[in-house]
Amino acid sequence: MYQLCIQSEFEAFHQLVGGDWGAENQRHAHRYRAEVLLEGAELDEHGYLVDLVDLEDQLHSTVAHYSGQMLNDLPAFRSLNPSLEHFCRIFCLELSAAIRASNLRTITLRLWENESAWAAYRMERT
Repeated sequence: MYQLCIQSEFEAFHQLVGGDWGAENQRHAHRYRAEVLLEGAELDEHGYLVDLVDLEDQLHSTVAHYSGQMLNDLPAFRSLNPSLEHFCRIFCLELSAAIRASNLRTITLRLWENESAWAAYRMERT
């Protein structure tokens, strides 16, 4: 199985809702790091799992969508607590929809909100 991984950093804001989490209930920022791991059994005709330049462009576009934003205000988070886990899933699904590579089997997004805490979402592509 081939693997390819890239990452990008960005800052976004949120405030947690639905519980008593102290300072996390107030608007605050995180310096997120999105780490994208792609896997597939076969390379394309050029010897790539996926075109790295295209992948970087798609990741940059997804990051730009969230960078500097208040997650609570975005439609994808309507009626959701903007937890790290929800954000990770939403980000992964959005990025996967933009990647054009029929040989990919799985995409795993690991989203770090600081140096020691991350969540991951893994999806199979058919």
